[in-house]
Amino acid sequence: MGRKIFLLYLGLAGMLMTARAQTGTAPRITKLFNFGWKFHYGDIEGAEKPGFSDQSWETLDIPHDFQINQPWDKTAGGARGFKKMGVGWYRKTFQAEPAWKSRRVILDFEGMMALGKAWVNGHEVGATDYGYLGFGADITKLLHYDRPNVVAVRCSTGKRGGSRWYTGGGLFRDVHLIIKDTVAIARHGIYVTTPVIGPDKATVKIRVGIDGITNKSYDLKIETRILGPDGKEVASNTADAPKRNKLRTVEVDLPLLSVPAPKLWSIETPNLYNAKVSLILNGRKVDQVTQEFGIRTIEFSKEFGFKLNGKKVFLKGIANHDDLGALGVAAYETAIAREMDTLKAFGFNAIRTSHNPYSPSFLKLADKKGILIVDELYDKWSNHSYLLGEKPWTSTWYKNEIEWLKRDRNHPSVILWSFGNELQMREDLAGFPTGDWGVTTYRIMNVLAKRYDSTRPTTVAMFPARAGGVGKSDPSFNTKIVPPELATVTEVSSFNYRWANYQDYLKHAPGMNIFQSEASTNELTAPFFGMNRDKMIGLAYWGAISYWGESNKWPKKGWDYSYFDHALNPYPEAYLIKSIFTDKPLVRIAVQGTKADSMVWNDIMVGRNNAVSQWNWTKGKSYNINTYTNAEEVELLVNGHSVGIKKNDAPGNKKNIILWENIPYKAGKIVAIARTGGKEVARQEIESTGKAVALKLVAENNAWKAGGMDLNYVKVYAVDKKGRRVYTVNPETVTFTVNGAATIRAVDNGDQYSDGLFDGNKKKLHNGFAMAILRSAQIAGTVTLKADAEGLKSAVYRTITK
Repeated sequence: MGRKIFLLYLGLAGMLMTARAQTGTAPRITKLFNFGWKFHYGDIEGAEKPGFSDQSWETLDIPHDFQINQPWDKTAGGARGFKKMGVGWYRKTFQAEPAWKSRRVILDFEGMMALGKAWVNGHEVGATDYGYLGFGADITKLLHYDRPNVVAVRCSTGKRGGSRWYTGGGLFRDVHLIIKDTVAIARHGIYVTTPVIGPDKATVKIRVGIDGITNKSYDLKIETRILGPDGKEVASNTADAPKRNKLRTVEVDLPLLSVPAPKLWSIETPNLYNAKVSLILNGRKVDQVTQEFGIRTIEFSKEFGFKLNGKKVFLKGIANHDDLGALGVAAYETAIAREMDTLKAFGFNAIRTSHNPYSPSFLKLADKKGILIVDELYDKWSNHSYLLGEKPWTSTWYKNEIEWLKRDRNHPSVILWSFGNELQMREDLAGFPTGDWGVTTYRIMNVLAKRYDSTRPTTVAMFPARAGGVGKSDPSFNTKIVPPELATVTEVSSFNYRWANYQDYLKHAPGMNIFQSEASTNELTAPFFGMNRDKMIGLAYWGAISYWGESNKWPKKGWDYSYFDHALNPYPEAYLIKSIFTDKPLVRIAVQGTKADSMVWNDIMVGRNNAVSQWNWTKGKSYNINTYTNAEEVELLVNGHSVGIKKNDAPGNKKNIILWENIPYKAGKIVAIARTGGKEVARQEIESTGKAVALKLVAENNAWKAGGMDLNYVKVYAVDKKGRRVYTVNPETVTFTVNGAATIRAVDNGDQYSDGLFDGNKKKLHNGFAMAILRSAQIAGTVTLKADAEGLKSAVYRTITK
């Protein structure tokens, strides 16, 4: 009788699949769930209940950071950006479609900052204690088909001491609704590796996790098609799913695939393939997932540092937090792409995700643009200090590690897993209490990492202590230069700063392969030239882009010891770094108009020169000028008169920096001419400008898309009658007015010291600059942006979204 019932069940299941195929329902539907949310700042009782009235709440689209436009508060402390901790509620009402019946409906959150909990129709469906990672909630049994459904989300920034930097708050990443069959590919269920790569062919290995077949004997086939970078099929196969497997998610290693003449993923040519994996149940397609991947080899060795596709590559990177300036932590693809394009233009090729997983969009774009990623999971391993969540680290770490690894392991841009940061300051920051400065904790985490990805090495970023937890205040710090215990056992040895000590470290642990996971921007070219670039992996300049939080003093709202301000305007020192990161000849003039800013932070000297490339100063005063160049020599001309020719022959800590002292200011023009072999290879001119008379608008996005998710950064400059940017214009307030198929998402001017916020439509000029960030409407159309300021001629920008 049992067998007859089982066969009858199979027959009914087959009929259901046939009926579904005849109605044309897609095997999997993924809907972007970002639009039309209601928002309320502050905690409120009963907001999770479906009958709660949210009519008075603000209507908005996500991604959204509710903290960035809360008032700056001096008493809130600089670590988290002078913002008070808070709570935000989100609600969204939606209608379930009849076609979803008898299918699984998953509500997928990419993240909730910093702690989050979700309800559907009053029932709790999921939560996160570490908002940098997301979760999927099965809401199938909670849906109503005869009346609207309500999703409610509560997000909290957590306690004040739960982070050492600005985290933001809210639904800061995308939300999706996924409709799929009961037999389906699991969350992050496809894992692609390329174990053998040669010029003629590459072997592709795919493991797929399947839900809904536990202890079943279904006639289920797995079809796989590999599409090349041009979209054409290059390989395929079919395999049977196992029967009677008792695991909740059944993992299947598919037959190896062979890709002819593989086009490798690299920094210069980031070629991407797609694996289309389909589940065929009783002859009908019930699920299909497309997984992007790249074919490339990575090698790490103390003999050469790092090789990509057999070629030595030195990482020229940044280590930064994940906020995006005026947008806070709201993860817009356009904003991330803009940041990556800026970095690549200046010669950077790598990013360390300090100190937490960035968004899925970030990694997708890194794959597309050819940027190497050191993917980091945590700051400290502590149950108390710097703990973002409410649960002990020792009870949650493995869940987060699994989600992180499975989410990110298919990205060719990811070359190194980093488990944590600067643990050897106190024993309680290094994980389990095993008395070995985190060595055992690391080894446990590494075993788990190899379970989900064995293709990349692992590391932990170390400092500010040496072996035995010896810190700078200890008398032996500069005499017993012994590397921390943990750094000697990690597969890659990562050190924050202290590049001058690396050779001493290697005397004690010669097997280490060293990565400078944080380099001080204040030291300019010294960390780069101070490393053995033939044998070491590379470096990442800390805070190379200004970010919120970790401020050393009010009214500065964050970290600005950087090469770019938070609006991504480059400081002159960005060109100095470009001069060492690229071979393209350049020269840049940097006038030291105000005193340099520096301090001791984390036991190292940090700071910024506060130099600018402009020539409007005080008549009669003299100024020091640096010229940054990778040429052999520079000649400096002031108002047509040569000040002299100087060689670029300074030692490594000042290489590519030529100082010209006490240059008297007189309105006119400065010209720097760079020469190599006696021939001019680059020049820059800066000249005094007249009075500002008008505004000028410059838009960045010339292929602006409709759909509601694309941004356009439109810059406004104060200019004189010749159209030249005027830095010294009085801080006029610019009013932006937009009409048509867009809204103003934020306004900015790059000033870390301003008390102004980023919502609204007004912003003061800072160094003659301001900016409006526009978000496209979902429907295409014409957009008109006007900028007005008292005493200056207005500017208008018109475009059409497509």
